[in-house]
Amino acid sequence: MTRTLYLFCSAAPPVFDVARIVEDAQARGWDVCLGLTPTAARWLANSLDGLAVLTGHPVRSEYKMPGEPDVWPEADAILFAPATFNTVNQWAQGITSSFVVGVAAEGIGKRIPLVTMPCVNAAYVQHPQFERSVGMLRGAGVTVLYGDGGFTPNEPGQEQPEEYPWGLALEAMETVAVPFP
Repeated sequence: MTRTLYLFCSAAPPVFDVARIVEDAQARGWDVCLGLTPTAARWLANSLDGLAVLTGHPVRSEYKMPGEPDVWPEADAILFAPATFNTVNQWAQGITSSFVVGVAAEGIGKRIPLVTMPCVNAAYVQHPQFERSVGMLRGAGVTVLYGDGGFTPNEPGQEQPEEYPWGLALEAMETVAVPFP
């Protein structure tokens, strides 16, 4: 029996490594459905067809039309990484204008195991709303991998996508998700 993981990504440099992360999650036994913010979808536009083949599911970045059937199986868990400053704040405040944030927000109410790992720079985290948003998500039961044991911000302009701790996020999924029967 396969578990279904919704892997959601925002437009931050680590998103360019998403194919490797999909493969890693699949090697761990997950059936991966990939969802992207609209900007992340634009960044990966040339790779979307290949990512759909890799996952076996359409890559989604927009809500479906009313009455259309869902093209994905139900999620057993959701991993939202990288999650930008904008994404973390929208999710915490319930602003669901993007498909992936809407599904993640609904996931809280459905009690789907949720893990997120931000990807923000040290200047953004100085904004008081960021800590409030992280606290709100944690209070709602979301595992937020930020700070000790998670993502540590870089200084602005010091993009280091190769240092993004994807492995921590996938390990956290194994901790919060229902194990294989």
